[in-house]
Amino acid sequence: MRRATFSGRRLTALVVAVATVLTTVSDVATDDQIAGTMDLRDASRGGLAADIRYTEYGVPHIKAANFAGLGYGYGFAAAKDNICALADIYLTVGAERSRYLGPDASGNTAYGAAQSNLNSDLYFRQVNDSGVVERVLDAPPPVGPRAEVRELIRGYVAGYNRYLRDTGVAGISDPACRGAAWVRPITEIDVYRHVHALSTLVAQGQVIDGIAQAAPPGPVRSSAATEPVPADALDRVRRALGHGGMGSNAIAIGSDGTANRRGLLLGNPHYFWHGGMRFWQSQLTVPGRLDVSGGGLLGVPLVQIGFNRDVAWSHTVARPTTFGLYQLQLVPGAPTTYLVDGSPEQMTSRQVAVEVRNQDGSLSTVERTLYSTRYGPVLSSGFNLPLSWTGTSAYAIRDANQGNLRGLNTWFELGQAHNARDVVRALSRSQGVPWLNTVATDRSGQALYADIQVVPHVTDELAARCNTGLGAKTFPNTGMTIFDGSRGDCAWGNDPDAPVPGIFGPRRMPVQARTDYVGNFNDSAWLSNPHQPITGYPRIMGAIATERNPRTRMGFTVVEEQLARGGFSRQAMQDLLFDDRSWVGERAAADTAKMCASFPDGRAPTSGGGTVEVGRACTALSEWDRRMTTGSRGGLLFERYWLRVAELDDLWRVPFNPAEPVATPNTLNTANPSVQRALGDAIAELRIAGIEPDAPLGENHYVVRDGSRIVIHGGTEAQGVLNAINPIWDPAQGNTEVWDGSSYIQVVSFTNDRCPDATTLLTYSESSDPSSPHFADQTHLFSASRWVRARFCERDIRSSPVLRVVRLRER
Repeated sequence: MRRATFSGRRLTALVVAVATVLTTVSDVATDDQIAGTMDLRDASRGGLAADIRYTEYGVPHIKAANFAGLGYGYGFAAAKDNICALADIYLTVGAERSRYLGPDASGNTAYGAAQSNLNSDLYFRQVNDSGVVERVLDAPPPVGPRAEVRELIRGYVAGYNRYLRDTGVAGISDPACRGAAWVRPITEIDVYRHVHALSTLVAQGQVIDGIAQAAPPGPVRSSAATEPVPADALDRVRRALGHGGMGSNAIAIGSDGTANRRGLLLGNPHYFWHGGMRFWQSQLTVPGRLDVSGGGLLGVPLVQIGFNRDVAWSHTVARPTTFGLYQLQLVPGAPTTYLVDGSPEQMTSRQVAVEVRNQDGSLSTVERTLYSTRYGPVLSSGFNLPLSWTGTSAYAIRDANQGNLRGLNTWFELGQAHNARDVVRALSRSQGVPWLNTVATDRSGQALYADIQVVPHVTDELAARCNTGLGAKTFPNTGMTIFDGSRGDCAWGNDPDAPVPGIFGPRRMPVQARTDYVGNFNDSAWLSNPHQPITGYPRIMGAIATERNPRTRMGFTVVEEQLARGGFSRQAMQDLLFDDRSWVGERAAADTAKMCASFPDGRAPTSGGGTVEVGRACTALSEWDRRMTTGSRGGLLFERYWLRVAELDDLWRVPFNPAEPVATPNTLNTANPSVQRALGDAIAELRIAGIEPDAPLGENHYVVRDGSRIVIHGGTEAQGVLNAINPIWDPAQGNTEVWDGSSYIQVVSFTNDRCPDATTLLTYSESSDPSSPHFADQTHLFSASRWVRARFCERDIRSSPVLRVVRLRER
């Protein structure tokens, strides 16, 4: 088997006015339109023009003569499908939630964790007032957006505003925002602020409340010492760094693993089913410049996970820690002054003002002073740790993605890639992917794993020298640093090949290319292929030789099984994902059933100190097929049980062995009283909900769309089900909605034909508007384990039986 590894020498006027102009839209497809030709005169005269060709399930294929036109078509089509979700994004990053929705309502959750609209607004107002986004926009590429990207976003804004102007706020069909005062035209800065919010999502975005509420201590606390470190600090941080449930699977099969000796890719991100973090699928074409298909998060007018004629790629949420905390030593009696190498430095204060709607409908202004340091903003809480601002100490957060708009350049260049080396070049040139790794394959059959993203330049030596006592506890297990801010030599380092200071350059980051396969399932780079572990990178990039999560172990197991059966086809990869096998179920359900049958008098212990009759639970576990299909009986009981068990210590009898990373740990410790009580609690929970333990999964694992139930297959991350579905539990009815899980899915197979053989699925469908015909059509497909044929080449688009063309012109 031929293998290759890329070594250390590897490839290295913002506001747009909404003009009142003559526009035309036609829903009638002419022969020229169906043939895919374009009238380029509209673009040559300076106007914006695009053809939006809709195929099955409302997937738009957007074609334009230039990038401004492409963005114009994208903005119009995206707004047509998701105007309310998009408007909510711009309400959030514009720091106006309190003005329209009130200050106390639940805050933005799509771009961070905020307890209230007021905290969200205060945070985003200080970001906007700081001018960080504007400064980046003034910089040339690769730090600032390249010219094509600027044109895309200029056109996107015009297209979004065109849709809104044509429809009118009162004419919006989605009741979520019909007639809402907060739906408004947008400007380019709104889009860039949104991209910045996405980049900082997993760092500053997770401590919005702590930043918005940070204030110097009053007289009572002015002399208070730093709070003691809680005994469970490490567990607290682990939970906080879980990225809010987001995850992904990505598998790239190389030439040694496919029958036709060409590459094949599965991309399966697990993202939110509601709100601004939904994917939207499209094909984007500027003839001779760009032709790419796939999914992108709402409001980002690019394909972020997708394919072209030669390359397919996906991202998974990665393990590097993209931020660090600094503990500040304050000057006695001056809580806004801190010491660095013995010299005092005054914090930067910024008066932030937010308009707030009062209960009587009137508006008032809330003002607050927020503070920042050379490291970043001061915070008063975060990551489940006591980070209080006292008379002697305070904490600041440095986010490596602060000011990062470079991902726009990266995703643009990924769409133009022709092979795996081009993918590495695209990732390296602007190094803009914020908290994701990349798995890709190409037509020649090279399978690539690349964790080229944004990571603080923190070597293990620097961490050992600069971590505080608390940081010394958190860093080895989580990668989160807490440095001594009083020492100037504890600043992050620099690499000459990095586009900005303070981060590792691409030459220092884990990259692996092989001809059999690589994959990632939200674990660190160490095991992108179990036959060739990657080592030698610093801890902040991820752990080495540590236990893998159940999805990683399932992923490598099923890939190896399929290779042993003769290799992969597109159909085999689709079947692999929707088999819905549970790694944990296959290894723990039988022992759990035996434990259940051994309980005295047929009663299982519960955490409340009592017992519950097991009834048919033991038989259900014994006869369960170890899958999470809609017909699986016993699967729901195991899911509710394992969600409790997965949080326990002393879980396995055979511990983890780095030499056997897929097989260990194993053998459930059923003698653990907590394991026994977890089963009793799950049985009691189902009984309260009126659910039989052997009921088919689909009876209580569903979503409601258009007034009808759609049964949903798939299992939780903790169970090791590749088709991850993290449902919302209703104690009276079961799992009645999905919080996050499989979202935009693609299986791309390269063949001898220049047209990729690909299937896709957007599990929650293209539109969030309940009145749209594409509100739940693909959700029904997902329920039935069916896929959508990807129409990429012109002949495929032209042959769609439902082809509808919108010619969008603005002069």
